[in-house]
Amino acid sequence: MELTSQKLRKIAPELDPLRIGTGWKPEDLGKPQIIIESTAGDSHPGSGHLFRLVEAVRRGVTDAGGYGARYFCTDICDGESQGHDGINFSLASREMIANMIEIHANATPFDGGVFISSCDKGMPGNLIGMARVNIPSVMVTGGTMSAGPELLTLEQLGMYSAKFERGEIDEAKLLWAKHNACPSCGACSFIGTASTLQIMAEALGLSLPGSALLPATSPDLIDYAYNAGKRIVELAKLGVKPSDIVTMDSLENAIMVHAAISGSTNCLLHLPAIAHEYGLTITGDTFDRLHRGAHYLLDLRPAGKWPAEFFYYAGGVPAIMEEIKGVLHLDAKTITGKTLGENLAELKANGFYERCQKWLDEANKKYGINITKEDIIRPYDKAIGTEGSIAVLKGNLAPEGAVIKHTACPKEMYKAVLNARPFDSEEECLDAVLHHKVQKGDAVFIRYEGPKGSGMPEMFYTSEAISSDAELGRSIALITDGRFSGASTGPVIGHCSPEAMAGGPIALVEEGDVIELDVFARKLNIIGVKGERKTPEEIDEILAERKKNWKPRPKKYKKGVLRLFSELAASPMKGAYLEYED
Repeated sequence: MELTSQKLRKIAPELDPLRIGTGWKPEDLGKPQIIIESTAGDSHPGSGHLFRLVEAVRRGVTDAGGYGARYFCTDICDGESQGHDGINFSLASREMIANMIEIHANATPFDGGVFISSCDKGMPGNLIGMARVNIPSVMVTGGTMSAGPELLTLEQLGMYSAKFERGEIDEAKLLWAKHNACPSCGACSFIGTASTLQIMAEALGLSLPGSALLPATSPDLIDYAYNAGKRIVELAKLGVKPSDIVTMDSLENAIMVHAAISGSTNCLLHLPAIAHEYGLTITGDTFDRLHRGAHYLLDLRPAGKWPAEFFYYAGGVPAIMEEIKGVLHLDAKTITGKTLGENLAELKANGFYERCQKWLDEANKKYGINITKEDIIRPYDKAIGTEGSIAVLKGNLAPEGAVIKHTACPKEMYKAVLNARPFDSEEECLDAVLHHKVQKGDAVFIRYEGPKGSGMPEMFYTSEAISSDAELGRSIALITDGRFSGASTGPVIGHCSPEAMAGGPIALVEEGDVIELDVFARKLNIIGVKGERKTPEEIDEILAERKKNWKPRPKKYKKGVLRLFSELAASPMKGAYLEYED
């Protein structure tokens, strides 16, 4: 099979001299040409260390007889973007990263690609870009940061901040938390969006087995990057593409792993967008169906006890998959050239779990604790829960659906009748929560924060203010067409679709409407007005009348990337990918 790069060298005589001018040697020009695309940069801890992995991949490519070219599209940090309009750029950045990968890999001929990232939008941006380019590819994930003293991790900072605002702790304690929450490079050390998407890459079969979510400082991560460089040269010669690997079976495997780890709700934005690039369709209903009856096993933050650093020590994705083998498609293909089932058998035979145990022993000494693998990843028959971790709610308030992470929600809020308190921005709502203007039994709405409204930012500060309040965290619900951080806990419901900016029912909610929330029945409805119950038919008539009087809001952004994103973004429950009219 003639490589793409060699075909195009014959067509474009400028290719060779331009690459020689870049530093290639004439003898490199005939080798398999590999793009090494990463989000490396000084933007945040999740990308600050990736250049080490780029160089390790490049060594692997060289040693396997290929030539690696380094390309970069640095991502932003959701954490650094919190509390100001910077967070509005977050979801749009996923699309821009994918766009740049498409440009980089298609403008110049390459025979394969290694994609390196760690964090919330870099991970899905690279996975979407990989799908769009569809050349032989391997994903290398950048791992997770270490925990700080007292096992402090970054998602706890929202709690410290809310306590400081309420006068419950002094400034010195808040400063201590700020200075110790991120002691190393890597993605934030909890099962948030970054960690979830690293795990999804391996679950889809696009990363080397056992490589997802290692401690970012681990020497094992460098070895995995090097081996990924060697493997991509083999894949390039074989012509095996991501579209040969990502199928409905592999997507279902990923969703079953998502249920077992209590993964971020943002995965309901990203997996559908990734599937869309392969011409496949998964929806919120797909997640809901597969999560029903699924065993939730991973006792890591934010829903559980331990930092994400411990994931690898307990055996990582392979250990999770061993526990849920009975519900997986073990014949799914992977980048190793072997099936998922064959990979799992090989890891067990090659001493993978014994190596992980040694790292767990070291961690126990370091942190002065004494935990076992089973404390981190529960056995299947001793699951933390047996109904997955998310539910998709529907009703006259969310005809296309809305998502709740019920494993992080107090059980008191699984079924409730609440009083509507709508706000048209997060800033207004956060002020009301912090200054006790919200009462027990309220359903607090934040709307016009969907993809077409303000770019679909996280409602992180508001959710933390609610969940860290002993009374409100167990007595009110937060409902939004925006989204939540993977670190969010509490009675929070996001992705409410259609969104307010598109005229969805969430835009029609008025003060005093009666809201029905029923997680087990998957219901989210308006069932009354001004505190008085109405029949479903009466509610339909009331909403129809309100819709007649509703006027679309002016576009928030008049130019630039957020104008483009807001005009083209699909609904939250479809994945908020850019949707074009034929």
